[in-house]
Amino acid sequence: MNWGADLFPILLAMAASGVLAGFLAGLMGIGGGIVTVPVLYFAFGMLGVPEFYHMHITVATSLAIIIPTAVFSARAHSRHGAIDWSGVRGLGPGIIIGATVGGLLAPYVKNDALVMFFAILAFVMGLKLLLPLEGKVIGDKIPSGTRGFGFGSFIGGASSLMGIGGATFSVPLMTLYGTAIRTAVGTASFLGLLIAIPAVISFIYAGWNIEGLPAYQLGFVNLIGVLVIAPLSTAMAPVGAALAHRIPMRLLSIIFGAFLILTAGRMGLPQYFPF
Repeated sequence: MNWGADLFPILLAMAASGVLAGFLAGLMGIGGGIVTVPVLYFAFGMLGVPEFYHMHITVATSLAIIIPTAVFSARAHSRHGAIDWSGVRGLGPGIIIGATVGGLLAPYVKNDALVMFFAILAFVMGLKLLLPLEGKVIGDKIPSGTRGFGFGSFIGGASSLMGIGGATFSVPLMTLYGTAIRTAVGTASFLGLLIAIPAVISFIYAGWNIEGLPAYQLGFVNLIGVLVIAPLSTAMAPVGAALAHRIPMRLLSIIFGAFLILTAGRMGLPQYFPF
């Protein structure tokens, strides 16, 4: 892995992604991984990360960045009373189990499969954000018990494999069950912490004895990426959280949805994108 003279543009891109990821983490409850994963993926590619574990390092590093970002974001939303703790209890156990299992299984998933998994789900989530689906409700309470565990397990497992905080799954789920959007966003910020911590531990363990990984690694977690992005994302999370309680979110959803669809195409079908 070449941390050489051409590093400045890559570090600048990482820093910019940290600012945007932290802002969106606070604003939309996401952990920021949906922004940092594409940036880290292309940055590590330019730095010569071994192809076989390219996406694994990207995902693990993104999840490590989510931990401090989620702490600051959740704390800011909690000050506004925007975390549904009953929803956390309903989804939390399944999320923790799913995130742990996803991290442990990741080394056995081929790099191309992880990339395509991310691209497909990013496309679906982007499409959902573009469509005017607000106000569609199928229940009046966030699921708990067996259903809550099942939903949580999927959210935790899929999010840990994608390197995201899970809000792109949990926010739509909670709004479908009658949770106000701002409360769903605040709750998702805390759930992102429940995803990231066990997933990162699993990725560190899974990558601990693997030979041929780059320098500055803790298992699959790249410490340079964490040190560059995490301080900026944590600084911006409270800014986004403050704005989440002041502005309409429809336009942001449209912009973010378009970004996700473009990202999905660039990662899943790179031969059709010249940039």
